[in-house]
Formats: sequence, structure tokens, C-alpha cells
Amino acid sequence: MTSQASTAAPINSSKNWVHWINLGLMLYFLLLAVSMVGSGFKLAAGDEAKMLFELASHPVSGLMIGIIATALIQSSSTVTSIIVGLVAGGLPVETAIPMVMGANVGTTLTNTLVSLGHARCKEEFRRAFTCATVHDFFNLVAVSIFLPLEMMFGLLDKISSWMVAPFIFEGDISMAGFDFMGQITKPVVKISQDMLSDLPGVWGGVTMIILGIALIFASITMMGKLMRSLMVGRAKEMLHNAIGRGPFHGILSGTIVTILVQSSSTTTSLMVPLVGTNVLKIRDVYPFTLGANIGTCITALLAATAVTGPNAIFALQIALVHLTFNVLATALIFGIPFLRELPLQCAEALGNAAAKTKWAVVIYLSLVFIAIPATVMLLTV
Repeated sequence: MTSQASTAAPINSSKNWVHWINLGLMLYFLLLAVSMVGSGFKLAAGDEAKMLFELASHPVSGLMIGIIATALIQSSSTVTSIIVGLVAGGLPVETAIPMVMGANVGTTLTNTLVSLGHARCKEEFRRAFTCATVHDFFNLVAVSIFLPLEMMFGLLDKISSWMVAPFIFEGDISMAGFDFMGQITKPVVKISQDMLSDLPGVWGGVTMIILGIALIFASITMMGKLMRSLMVGRAKEMLHNAIGRGPFHGILSGTIVTILVQSSSTTTSLMVPLVGTNVLKIRDVYPFTLGANIGTCITALLAATAVTGPNAIFALQIALVHLTFNVLATALIFGIPFLRELPLQCAEALGNAAAKTKWAVVIYLSLVFIAIPATVMLLTV
């Protein structure tokens, strides 16, 4: 028995090392992919970039693009990494900020889909659906507060500009000293540019963007799987220790667990069946969900380190916008009693309606993630 245990230990240890090596490789692919999106965008847009920005020139339109893109891809990390790449390619930060806000809203669709697994039991479904939509309503309240502030005062733009100011030297935008991965990705990106340069018109750049987006999606998906396999014991232990030990502890634990598993959708979706089966209470899970919003920002920050050149500082800035938005939203909404209760009250009302008729779920999903974003985009273009 002892011999078998001692044999198993080295096998597990070597397996973990392989996972860690693969994780490092996936991180490299993520950074490479972001560089490819930025370079492809420059190559495809050229001097006509302003025409491509017109679709998202209105802040509300940009918000809807973020919602739809994330609802389709089901990963805010992927969408924000793509946005970092687009900013690296010349997309103005002020245009990208509403897209980042939209990514926060779009990612909440996963929780709602998970809650449908409890649809057979009326009371269980009510609790699960309420838990799932707390995340939705919190992010909707956050957007309804901060998007108008951004449109009127440029709040997040100014705060993030102040945060990146230390990286600007002698009036020249530079990330020297911060860029620790960009130089490693540049040779591969250059080879890709050379290989695609023979394609007619803008197609070389478009192809590079598509390849970059596909690589972002694949690398983040694989990173999530690897992190879950490596951290499953620790993350679960932290998860159980976090719930019910106070709001601050819940927010901190939600942040850390989401960084470990590289997906806020995964973190928050774990809560839905636990609340549905009445193992946990919605109020206990609420702070943990907010921490997940903050933890998911790590991917965009990592992606920003891959960017070099004159737009590198702006890539870092938009990544910091994502972090600033989630931190400020948590501090403001959760810190004010009336605002803190609002997402809970809305989610409970919707959960009660969903328990009475499943059409409430269909109408809610159709309106928030399809009809409203599509209509607003058509009206604002």
C-alpha cells in the first residue's frame, strides 16, 4: 500500500509540472494572439481606420457591441483581450471603454443558462435563477451609473490616464521597463505579417485578426482548464472557506479564485447550483460574485504586456479601465445600502416571475442580450 502511494506521488508531481509548462505556453500564445490582433488591425485599417471606428463611435453603441460579442463568445476575458489588441492597433481608448463595460454584462449569460438545469423543480429554479441574475443586475446597475459619468466627464478615461502616467517618459509614450513579453512575441508576429503580406488588399490584416482572435479564444479556454485541474483542491477549499465569513472576505476570495481559474463565468456558475439546492444563501454568494468581476481583469492586464510600440501605453490603459470600472462599481454599489439591495431585489422579482412562467426567462434573455443591444446599435449607427 505504501509502495503504491509513493509511486503515485511522483506521477502526480510530474503531471503537475507538465500542466504548469503547458500553462506557460498558453500564456505565451495569449500574448502572441493579442499582438497579432493589433498588428492585423493596423495592416487592415491603414489610413481608413476612422471609418471602422464609426460603428462604435457612440458610447451606447460600443456598450452594445461589448454585450453582444461577450454573450456570443461567453468569455469577458476573451473579449477584453481582443479589445486590448484593437487598442494596440489604433482603436481610441474612449471608444473602447463602453465596449469593456458591455463585456461585463455579456458574460453573465452563462450563469442564467446554468440555472436552467434546475427548471424541473419550481422552488429550486426560483433560487437558482435569482442567484444567476444577481450578477446581471449588478453589472447593469454599474453600467447605468458609470456610462453616463463617462459620457459627461470621461471619469474612467481620466483615472486610467493618471494610472499609466508613470510609464510615460519625457513626453514620449513608452512602455520600456514594463514590457517583459513583447520582445518575445515580435519575431513570430513579424513572420506572420510576412507570410500574409502577399494576400490582396486588406485581407492579410483581416486574416491575422481572425487568427489572433481564434488563438485568444483557444489559449484562454485551455488556460482555464489547466488552472482548474491544478487548483481544483485549493480553489474549492477557498470557495468553502469564503462563503459566510463577511462581505470583504467574500469579495477577496471571489477575486482570488477567479484569478486561479481564469474565468468569472466559471466562478459564478459554481454558485448557482449551490444556491439552487439551498446549500448557500443568495446574500452570502453576492459578495463572492463581485470579487469574480474584479478577478477576471487579470487576463486583459496580462494581454497588455504583449503590446509594443506607440500604442502600448493605451493598451495598458484600457486594461486598467476594466479593473478600475469593476473596483469602483463594487465600492460604490456595495458600499451604499440602497444600491447594494437593488440587484438583489431585481433578481428576486425576476426569479419569482420565472418560477411562475418560463416565458419570463425567454423574454428576459431575448431583451437583455439580443433585442435591446441589436435595436440600439441600429439606431445609433
